[in-house]
Amino acid sequence: MKRAISKTKLSLIVSSALLIAACSNQENDTANTAVQINAPVAKKVPHKMVIHNHTRVDDYYWMRDDSRTKPEVLAHLAAENDYTTAQLKHTEALQEQIFQEIKARIEKDDNSVPTKKGNFYYSRQMQGENEYPIHVRATDFKGSNLEVLLDVNELAKAHDYYNVTGLSASPDGKLLAYGEDTVSRRIYTVQFKDIAGNTLLDDKLTGTNGGVVWGNDNKTVYYIKKDPQTLLGFQVFRHTLGTAQGTDEMVYEESNKAYYTGLSKSKDGSSIFIWHGSTEASGVSVIDANNAKAMPKKFIEREEGHEYSIAKANDWYYISTNWQATNFRLMKVHKKHLGDKTQWQDVIPANDAVKLEDYEVFTDHLVYQQRENGISRVTIQQLSTGKEQQLSFNDTAYTLELYGNNELNNKALRLYYASFTTPGTHYDVDLNTFAKKQLKQTKVLGDFDSNNYASERIFVEARDGKKIPVSLVYRKDTFKKDGTNPLYQYAYGSYGHTIDPYFSVSRLSLLDRGFVYALAHIRGSQMLGRPWYEDGKKLTKMNTFTDFIDVTKALTAQGYGDKDNVFAAGGSAGGLLMGAVVNMAPEQYKGIAAAVPFVDVVTTMLDESIPLTTNEFKEWGNPKDKIYYDYMLSYSPYDQVKAQDYPNILVTTGLHDSQVQYFEPMKWVAKLRDYKTDNNVLLFKTDMEAGHGGASGRFKRIHDTALQYSFFIDLLNKR
Repeated sequence: MKRAISKTKLSLIVSSALLIAACSNQENDTANTAVQINAPVAKKVPHKMVIHNHTRVDDYYWMRDDSRTKPEVLAHLAAENDYTTAQLKHTEALQEQIFQEIKARIEKDDNSVPTKKGNFYYSRQMQGENEYPIHVRATDFKGSNLEVLLDVNELAKAHDYYNVTGLSASPDGKLLAYGEDTVSRRIYTVQFKDIAGNTLLDDKLTGTNGGVVWGNDNKTVYYIKKDPQTLLGFQVFRHTLGTAQGTDEMVYEESNKAYYTGLSKSKDGSSIFIWHGSTEASGVSVIDANNAKAMPKKFIEREEGHEYSIAKANDWYYISTNWQATNFRLMKVHKKHLGDKTQWQDVIPANDAVKLEDYEVFTDHLVYQQRENGISRVTIQQLSTGKEQQLSFNDTAYTLELYGNNELNNKALRLYYASFTTPGTHYDVDLNTFAKKQLKQTKVLGDFDSNNYASERIFVEARDGKKIPVSLVYRKDTFKKDGTNPLYQYAYGSYGHTIDPYFSVSRLSLLDRGFVYALAHIRGSQMLGRPWYEDGKKLTKMNTFTDFIDVTKALTAQGYGDKDNVFAAGGSAGGLLMGAVVNMAPEQYKGIAAAVPFVDVVTTMLDESIPLTTNEFKEWGNPKDKIYYDYMLSYSPYDQVKAQDYPNILVTTGLHDSQVQYFEPMKWVAKLRDYKTDNNVLLFKTDMEAGHGGASGRFKRIHDTALQYSFFIDLLNKR
């Protein structure tokens, strides 16, 4: 897939954009220091949409261009970018200051902790001013006989955007597969490399999700091919090295468009798993990794409402399942009973107050991670004796993740730990003695001292009486619980995605300027278990938005933040959250930042050609059913824009976004400009080279953060 527009053509469009944009005086009074140019005003072309005997008129439907080449669309985006640049011209020094202070805290030479797989320890190195990692491996943890697998910096030189994913070595360690994307559309071409010879094979697999799983013969690989329009990965192919992709055998095709498809390999190396996942049901098919002609077998028949995952340890399969267990339980079954759910045995029983989140199986140990009252905990159990030990940590709330546990015969558990005040820390925990060995803690350069900061975990009451957890962090010497500190509030609140308190070097730039940072664990996540998620999706989605607003009101009422200086941010589905709350309670916020926001909910969910739509009917509902149409329409940010005052708003997106198409925020901004009754600033910036994840490169991404922070700080300074 070629880039949609050349730099030469883009420069011509940029130079002419302001000539074709209409004039508006609506936002000329935002700041005396801002450059005074007129905000772009989009033309209106009424487009009628009728369903359920209801008509909607979309004046900006014309902005959708799947080819991303139409001059009038690109010109309007360029005009918006020029307007944003002009309006923020006076903040450029502040943006640069924040960029430099964040960058100065990051250790330039920073290597990941090696993880063992097969005969090698794999890791990645970040060096100097490099934007991208160098992937390496060694024969031991210390790094003996280190060899370079892939220098992404060299590969990225010829591209404005470059991303590598799915690095995977063959079982014998001689070949490397990896996926590359040069457009940020998340459609990857898989390359194969002879590691010793440092040469690429002729094999190329196009149109994939970026990863492969190796068969045990070192020449057979399995991969997922994507639909080029919907970007849905729905076909699993088997490829033999040295043959043309066109001759590859399709071993599985997902006919239900509500399901995602994934691939992995069992820890013991014997099986390849095809994962079938939708919002409210899942399944697994198993392929013999030792047989290059084997076809997948169902683990069990798929059932509506049944979600599960599996792990294999020799003759036993372990299953995390919600079968008769709202918050999931862990079960096991012998391989001879594959396909027979009646033979499943309890390992960790169901508990309505405790959610099973993750687990790892080793030769003689089981590790399981649970969440109770919002706090994650990890327990190690010796299978032969039943002896158990729960791990302990110092912070009251934290992030805890199991990773890199690739071998059944591991003697230690690898985990990652962080909190609002504790930088990311990697441990190996002895499975027999339970002793923790710190392998690495992220260095924060400069004068950082964790003792200068404090975190809290509180509960606030929602309007329906539910108690919402909120994690807070602030600098001790600037915080006064008297309602004078500016407040930065963040949340996501969808897909059951839970965000625990985590450390951020970027966030220090806010805390050191007196901000209180609040992470609101609103409904739609699973912070308080599966019911917390169920109470924030489909026909209960409104709880997500009212929870966020209620948290804001409670925090200012309790003195954690200045009610006149509340700033909020969210991205993707969190951008939907931002769009909803500014329609519902605009007076609560001084500034909003919405990144790649999903704001045109009804129109998008009615269009099955748009990526992700069919997969998400169980998350949002299918608006072809009137009950969901009416409910979604009641909160859809684009449809609910009205004539009222709005906060200062910064909207960002990427032209090549594959998850939230650029035209959603583009339309939203145009409609907001038409309706809003205030003189507050409304800015829209499109990265013409990026997609959903923003710019590629570790330092380039900091510019996006510096832009948002300086936008808020500038507003704060104008009080």
